[in-house]
Order: sequence, then C-alpha cells, then structure tokens
Amino acid sequence: MKLIIATIKPFKLEEVREALTSIGVRGMMVTEIKGFGSQSGHTEIYRGAEYEVNFVPKVKLELVVSDSMTEEVIETITKSAHTGKIGDGKIFVLDALQAIRVRTGETDEDAL
Repeated sequence: MKLIIATIKPFKLEEVREALTSIGVRGMMVTEIKGFGSQSGHTEIYRGAEYEVNFVPKVKLELVVSDSMTEEVIETITKSAHTGKIGDGKIFVLDALQAIRVRTGETDEDAL
C-alpha cells in the first residue's frame, strides 16, 4: 500500500475528487493548508497599503491506495490538478505499512 500526499490549488479540489472517484478511489482526507514553494509568496494591496503574502492557500489530499493503483492515482491527480502555472502543487508517495478499519477491524487492503 502507498500513502499519497498531494498539494493542489484549492479551486481544483472538486475536479480532482471527481477524477479520483471515477477511477475507483473510495476515500481521501482533505486539509486546507498554507505554504510556499517556487512562487515564494507575492505582494498585494489591501485598503491602499501594500503587504507581502508569504504563504499561499493550498489543499492537501491524503489517500492510501493499493500498490497496483498507485501510478493511476498519480497520473489522475497530475492531469486533473494541472493548470500549467506556477504553484500547481506536488505529489509525495510513501509506503503505508498498515491500515485498520476501526469499525470492523479489517486490516491492510481490506480496510481501504
């Protein structure tokens, strides 16, 4: 099993969710986050005063999938989150050693 962590632009969340659902992903965790990468923030004007925005709003997706689905999930997130502009996000893939469904006690891939 793999834990996939993806950061994407907030307005792409619904498109990514629909795309993942269509390939059989049955669940994910979503967190609103702030961060910076290559864009390193930017300046904005609010009520006539200029100020620097160092952290950009993002959405973090976390999902655990079977090894056989990993590449398809990565490809789906990449395609559906892509805008071609700076700040499209990142995807990290880690090994998930164990999964347990609390309600039933099912483990590993049965718990997904």
